[in-house]
Amino acid sequence: MRMHWDAFLAAVRERGEYPSRDEAERASRVVLALLGAHLVGGVRSELAARLPETLALVLLNPLQAHEPLSPERFIRATAAWIEGATEKTATWDVSAVLSVVADTAGEDLMDRVLFQLPDGYDLLFGRPRPI
Repeated sequence: MRMHWDAFLAAVRERGEYPSRDEAERASRVVLALLGAHLVGGVRSELAARLPETLALVLLNPLQAHEPLSPERFIRATAAWIEGATEKTATWDVSAVLSVVADTAGEDLMDRVLFQLPDGYDLLFGRPRPI
């Protein structure tokens, strides 16, 4: 089931403790554009189907990545795309957005999403895996 735009942004805004909805939207767009470059096939389509339509389009038309980014490089890339961001604030942005994405996706889809990503992304989604 597709999450509504207002509900998604409200959840990101709450988790990220953003003072405005615009900041939550900006973080969501950047993080999902970067994430989309790392997902392929049915997994990306299924995840997009659960996101608000505007963000689904961002996920399906990602920024280009020449290689999978490690979690650390994903955070640095996020910081580079958000004006005034640092690695510390970008970590916060990534965590706020991806934890809402994880809740929206559910466990089965999240397992398949994480299977396509380099090690360590489980922590960015707020879903640490047992060792």
